Amino acid sequence: MNTLSKFVKARRKEVGLTQEEFAERAGVALTVIRKIEQGKTNLNMEKVNLVLRMFGHELAAVSLKELESSNNTNL
Repeated sequence: MNTLSKFVKARRKEVGLTQEEFAERAGVALTVIRKIEQGKTNLNMEKVNLVLRMFGHELAAVSLKELESSNNTNL
């Protein structure tokens, strides 16, 4: 979650938006932006994806099997 919080905060600042302005443009509540930037772990994935889409990104569920397979091919 720390990486997500740093990414969102840095990108938001790069485009020069306050948390309030960014929340409005992303279509989420200000509390969603604050929770993401504070590194909270109890986040709604749908809301996180609304925020990430502002930067052309999206989170998706990945199974443990897929992660293990990916790690084995990178060795």
